Amino acid sequence: MKELNLLLIFTIFSFLSFAQGGKVLDNLKVKSEILGMERNYAIYLPADYETSERSYPVLYLLHGATDNHTGWVQFGEIKHIADKAIAEGLATAMIVVMPDADTKQMGYTNTPNGWRYEDFFFDELMPHVEEKYRIRKEKRYRAISGLSMGGGGTFYYALHRPDLFSSACPLSASTGPLTREDVDNQLKRRGMAEATNQQKDEWFENYSVLEMVKTKPEKELESVKWFIDCGDDDFLYEGNSLVHIQLKKRNIPHEYRVRDGAHNWTYWRESLPVVLGFVSNTFHQH
Repeated sequence: MKELNLLLIFTIFSFLSFAQGGKVLDNLKVKSEILGMERNYAIYLPADYETSERSYPVLYLLHGATDNHTGWVQFGEIKHIADKAIAEGLATAMIVVMPDADTKQMGYTNTPNGWRYEDFFFDELMPHVEEKYRIRKEKRYRAISGLSMGGGGTFYYALHRPDLFSSACPLSASTGPLTREDVDNQLKRRGMAEATNQQKDEWFENYSVLEMVKTKPEKELESVKWFIDCGDDDFLYEGNSLVHIQLKKRNIPHEYRVRDGAHNWTYWRESLPVVLGFVSNTFHQH
């Protein structure tokens, strides 16, 4: 009888924890020696995180320009959407990390003026969260996604470090300069018009998604499962379409979605459950 009562109490407790859903913490900080400051981030922990001892797969979810680490929390409704996707079996329980790429200088890149956000992401943020939380550290259990500027960051990071990510899901992505001539305008808009020709060449090689998709070894491109999604009324449709065409030319497997919609949160909230399902599929054993 005692064992039955304990089982009943455990079952009720587990049900209540699950019913309450996951937890979002959106005022977390990590000290960055690279950027010389503290950086904010938010995190979603699944419903059973506090009651289990297991380690979880992780999704890095990047915000767009003018937002910060709270964008996916406030406007993207990560808690509601992730809770629902996990409860309905569409997605596996996972941790979602949402960094801030808006403070001091906006963007996910290293820049000619010495700002090293990309280095911070790989060398400080990832090791920090993957030690602090019960996150599985193998490539297979790590995914990345993001919208607009964060969609560009998704492309950059998965293309630069395909050894770290099993899947990448850029949404309405900014794909960087489409041609070498575009670099001058892009750097000028970012306040770096004084960049040297060598720096401009390096920028094109590192942050033109189309150029990287053309030149990266096929084995690296194929090692990441790609899900590219952009609305038919989105002003960034051209870059996403050209990346899709180039991937097709090189016979690189990928999913490409064009739905009715524009560059807004309505579109991205509808994309998020699909993204959670897609990355979960890469976490599973088949």
